Amino acid sequence: MSETDPADLLPNDRVKQAALDGDVTQLHRGNQYGAEGDIFEIDGVDFELTEVTERTLGDMTDADAKREGSPSLEAYKERMVRAHGGNFDWDEDADVVRHRFERVEE
Repeated sequence: MSETDPADLLPNDRVKQAALDGDVTQLHRGNQYGAEGDIFEIDGVDFELTEVTERTLGDMTDADAKREGSPSLEAYKERMVRAHGGNFDWDEDADVVRHRFERVEE
């Protein structure tokens, strides 16, 4: 187990706050930013990476989108386009890494 930098995994303050609130419990990223069992900290709260899985965008489901703070997969896709300034094409075959995490209970 090692420590993961939350700035690498969580792209902005909104996502960090959503993780603290329990609204975001996973993120798909283009690269792997930790391994299962790694710990990261946000504002004094520890989180553990519970699953790190290689996937494609086509593997994503509505349940995945909800774990990432979107109401549906369609809403998630639209958010990704906005987040990347319109420079994002949803490619079902694009490789991504799913990082699931949970708050470490004291």
